[in-house]
Amino acid sequence: MDILITGASGFLGTALCRKLRADGHSLTELNSGNCDLTRDNSLSGFNNKKYDQIYHLAAWTQAGDFCLHHPGEQWVINQKINTNVLSWWKESQPQAKVICMGTSCAYDPALPLKEDNYLKGKPIDSLFAYAMTKRMLYAGLVALNRQFGLKYLCLVPSTLYGPGYHTDGRQMHFIFDLIRKILRGRDKGEEVVLWGSGHQKREIVYIDDFIEVMLRLNKIYENKLINVGAGREFAIRYFAKTICEMTGFSFNKIKFDREKYTGAKSKCLNIETLRKRLPDFKMIPLKDGIQKTISWFEANEGLIK
Repeated sequence: MDILITGASGFLGTALCRKLRADGHSLTELNSGNCDLTRDNSLSGFNNKKYDQIYHLAAWTQAGDFCLHHPGEQWVINQKINTNVLSWWKESQPQAKVICMGTSCAYDPALPLKEDNYLKGKPIDSLFAYAMTKRMLYAGLVALNRQFGLKYLCLVPSTLYGPGYHTDGRQMHFIFDLIRKILRGRDKGEEVVLWGSGHQKREIVYIDDFIEVMLRLNKIYENKLINVGAGREFAIRYFAKTICEMTGFSFNKIKFDREKYTGAKSKCLNIETLRKRLPDFKMIPLKDGIQKTISWFEANEGLIK
């Protein structure tokens, strides 16, 4: 198939492109270096080909407290990106199926994190602007499907982890930040300070598992929003202890800064739909995935300098 991917140089994009190429597909890989999606008509140069699928992964965001400091920019930039992609889809590529990413932070934490509640309630204040751009992206998919019959699949992932995380200086998602800090504590004697009490909980999905699930769901679903999670969450302290055990660093040396930003207290997705559609799919055991990620860090010493 002919497939176009936005955000192709990101963590998910890089791994997805590798898999799609291995499966024999012809790819057009877009990133901020070769296509500025915030500009009108930025995609017009790709009208010469009719794509079978469009994976829209591009988004302007970072982990940590980034959303606290850039809410206005996040709203404007992500709205431009999403509007330009969806407009180009409708005008130039209506035959293509769009597969794109939602976000778990779009859910109101007071409601069950199940697909029927994606547009209900209010996301947490610190992530509000980014979360609402993802809700608007989904609203756009639904609207274009209803009026023009365009086909889509929107997936809402838990935090993705595994080897190959981006190393361009951006803030890291918590699991990568934990590994990096603990390795620096072990190898360089640095103080390890983690944000919050450590009792906030998170759910993570191994990158290769997510891609396999995404490709399987894409074959059997259209015009749906589906959560993709592991079905279980753990406290940050559990992740830290596990990493310490695997790296030979004493957990007792870790300090927790309760004044630092921690985001939601809990983000465990309801994955009933996923389990019904892929009942036999088994994800990599959590500790195996963490060990693979640690090994990748250790094999790339520049990541912990």
